[in-house]
Amino acid sequence: MEAAAPVPRLTVITLGVGDMSRSIAFYEALGFARRFRATGEAVAFFDTGRPVLALFPWDQLAQDATIPENPRPQGFRGMTLAWNCRSREEVDAVLDLAISKGASLLRPAHDTDHGGYSGYFADPDGHAWEAVVAPNIDVGEDRRVHLPD
Repeated sequence: MEAAAPVPRLTVITLGVGDMSRSIAFYEALGFARRFRATGEAVAFFDTGRPVLALFPWDQLAQDATIPENPRPQGFRGMTLAWNCRSREEVDAVLDLAISKGASLLRPAHDTDHGGYSGYFADPDGHAWEAVVAPNIDVGEDRRVHLPD
């Protein structure tokens, strides 16, 4: 009898960070609820609505993934995180909040080519986030993104 195929799922996004205390404070200030605090500053987990956001010391994450620590990659890493919003006003509010808590503005909010509205910020370690409202992508009361079929 053949085993059932695994169910695909994205469960945790782990960011390598240079200063755990600073990054924990930053994500708490953005309003993400920290969970499983028994890990102290060895690793930090945040409830995001579905996948968990985890912070882990950059050098240890690189070692665990067998990626050389030096030279440490700088700048754009070929991926962004997204904070989907329910309105243009929420996009502006997210950007304002992130900047007020120590993020760097990468790109001010603007109308997009696909009829949406978005802007970008970088967390204290340079991880790029997009705050966005996009046509046909709904954010429910459950904080989950609902995509059309």
